[in-house]
Amino acid sequence: MAGSSFGNIFKITTWGESHGKGIGVVVDGCPAGLSLSEEDIQVFLNRRKPGQSKYTTPRSEEDAVEILSGVFEGKTTGTPISMVVYNKTQRSGDYSEIAGYYRPGHADYTFDKKYGFRDYRGGGRSSGRETIGRVAAGAIASKLLSELGIEVVAYTKSIGDIEIDYDRFDISYRDKNPVAMPDETSAINAQDLLDTKMQEKDSVGGVVECVVNGMKTGVGEPVFEKLDANLAKAVMSIGAVKCVEIGAGFEVSKKSGSTNNDSFTSDDKGYVTKRTNNAGGILGGISDGDKIVLRAVFKPTPSIFREQETINKEYENINVQIKGRHDPIIVPRAVVVVESMTAITILDMLFISMTSTLRGIKKFFKE
Repeated sequence: MAGSSFGNIFKITTWGESHGKGIGVVVDGCPAGLSLSEEDIQVFLNRRKPGQSKYTTPRSEEDAVEILSGVFEGKTTGTPISMVVYNKTQRSGDYSEIAGYYRPGHADYTFDKKYGFRDYRGGGRSSGRETIGRVAAGAIASKLLSELGIEVVAYTKSIGDIEIDYDRFDISYRDKNPVAMPDETSAINAQDLLDTKMQEKDSVGGVVECVVNGMKTGVGEPVFEKLDANLAKAVMSIGAVKCVEIGAGFEVSKKSGSTNNDSFTSDDKGYVTKRTNNAGGILGGISDGDKIVLRAVFKPTPSIFREQETINKEYENINVQIKGRHDPIIVPRAVVVVESMTAITILDMLFISMTSTLRGIKKFFKE
């Protein structure tokens, strides 16, 4: 199976299945000398682990990470960092029934057609548990970025038709509610909507917004390795993401050039800023020094407890009612996944940009 690696210099490879012995990641390209502990990684993993509210799967997992290599005496060594989270509460029997049919909205059918088999125990590599490796790697990337004064912050922008009000925006509230919204009023309304959907044995989708503060100017390549293109690929690779927009996104189609263009301005010290940020911090595939803003649109959880139409492996039409342990919404636990993939991409492209000019290379080696 190809396609389990991402990145160029800062490169990650995830491995493992939802109901296998464990899930993990190998991070290559992390420079030596970064202070790193399992606690640093665990803070990120705790934000995505299941069983923390009635809006997540009741699967009870500690998701405790172990660092197997690449760290000595609390510092990274520059060698590959291997990390593992062992699965503790697999209940594969919950999924034995679905071995004979294809679940609507899942990758069962396409996986079977591509490989001639599928791991029906929770989806195998297609499971949301695969994101554990991404988040563990994202914790390292985020810590490296913080050393450069760059901060990546994601949060739930909307659930169903409930959106946050930026006049009430409080990022500190994000981790104080089960839907990861930085707006108390909207968080309450979103929970009411989820309660209704759960009573109806249904699910709902939403949007995660991610902001990169302190971004350096000049990161990204102008053709096939555009910063926005790589961010879109990174975030679109997360299961259940159906759309990514950057800056004003789809709204630019309704604007004119005079209202969409971001006017540049500078102060008496030559510090350049923009009056608006419709571009979302990226022009021509290269960061312009403004904050990067992107959004990921997540579909509703496909595993719902009401009866649905599908086909079995003999291609007969049947009705099914899916059993097992499932989230009624994907968005809250996906916030840290979007944050992680954004951080990994930004860091990798920062490393690539270090070789963009001869002056930069000379400066590095002279120091």
